[in-house]
Amino acid sequence: MKLIFEYDQTPTEHVEQIQTQLDLPIELVRDNLPLPNVNETDIVRHYTKLSKKNFGIDNNLYPLGSCTMKYNPKVSEELARLKGFASIHPHSPAEYSQGALEVIWELQEALKEITGMDDVSLQPAAGSQCELLGIMITKRHFENKNEKRTKVIIPDSSHGTNPASVAMCKLETITVCSDSRGNMDFNEVKKKISPDVALVMVTNPNTLGLYEENLLEIKDLAHENGTLMYCDGANMNALLGISRPKEQGFDMMHLNLHKTFATPHGGGGPGAGALAVSSFLSDYLPVPRITKKDNEFRLDYKKEKSVGRVHSFYGNFGILVRALCYIRIWGNQIRRVSENAVLNANYLFAKIRDSYYVPYDRRCAHEFVVSAKNIPNGRTIDIAKRILDYGFHPPTVYFPLIVEEALMIEPTETESKETLDKYAQVLVKIATELRENPEIVKDAPHTEPSRLDEVKAARQPNLIWSPQ
Repeated sequence: MKLIFEYDQTPTEHVEQIQTQLDLPIELVRDNLPLPNVNETDIVRHYTKLSKKNFGIDNNLYPLGSCTMKYNPKVSEELARLKGFASIHPHSPAEYSQGALEVIWELQEALKEITGMDDVSLQPAAGSQCELLGIMITKRHFENKNEKRTKVIIPDSSHGTNPASVAMCKLETITVCSDSRGNMDFNEVKKKISPDVALVMVTNPNTLGLYEENLLEIKDLAHENGTLMYCDGANMNALLGISRPKEQGFDMMHLNLHKTFATPHGGGGPGAGALAVSSFLSDYLPVPRITKKDNEFRLDYKKEKSVGRVHSFYGNFGILVRALCYIRIWGNQIRRVSENAVLNANYLFAKIRDSYYVPYDRRCAHEFVVSAKNIPNGRTIDIAKRILDYGFHPPTVYFPLIVEEALMIEPTETESKETLDKYAQVLVKIATELRENPEIVKDAPHTEPSRLDEVKAARQPNLIWSPQ
């Protein structure tokens, strides 16, 4: 497909004439970039074709493990675009923003019920920022108790944002290896727990798609040591209405609203995070806090223990509207979300498991991890590229890092059995191709213009086209 600049180009001598017609300042005109001589019909067709090359959840299954790329209901989009929501200014006084504040209040109350926690902040912009906030709160908590605690325990299967958040708060990460069943090794935790450990961060279910079998024992060990428990809630899509993290022994947790509650991750977003805490930590949450008195909502800035702001204004409001809509749609049936997500993951796992290596042979939660290491010449990156030829998006690859040649697959609850069957057929067929005709996989994709060098694209991006 041609670039728009590769259509018939306007001669250089006509550039000034066009600039005059467009009434642009001369300093904004690039004299080294020929203008495409394209009529309206060709422009519309060009960008329509280009848009079809994008892949999104509206096109087909998007099974990124740990990202929970589920279908975003269109009714949520319509509500977020209502003039009263879309046009509200962040500087609007509270008395003129009662509807918006009520949305945030109701979402906080719903998340308190879902998590079992006592208080919620919707100010963070993402789960990763929630982690940072949680560690900031942890530091302030122990400072107020005159305790010097400098270490945070995390599993080796954690999301990379866990150790990154610890480092940003200038604390020390203590990594615990996984045991033979994919759990956080309890004996290792027991060895590494000490009076200077401030926090234990656990993802449950973990990034292997497995429930932590030793969670209650780890919780007891941590609390006996005066250590706080933090739940990375990126995988909450497996627990909705089934289990509440507060009852699992966590003192804090975050939710990724753009994952669990079906809101856009990118252009329609951005994302949003919610940090939920136990009551003894609520005074540390960011200001302003929303209060309700006599059916009036107010913004309270007078919280002396608060760690301060982590985001401009009060979170990503458009995402909060969508998340509340999603929760209200499901109501007291929200448990069905997780039941179907877990069912879909186990169904797909059963369909493909004989074609790949299974590092931890257990029933999975809402996602699962398999590996290509048992296939001669099997490289996960080749499998991911080959999947594109069949019209699907690849799953997460090479994560978690503790699994060699990992494929991390999360179908979510929004996919039909027919779609899962087709995806399973593709994965099984590619495994067969690797064994019988490996070159067709190694040279993939065959339906795309080229195969990108991911390392070079990440480290030496070239985002500017110039005529040659």
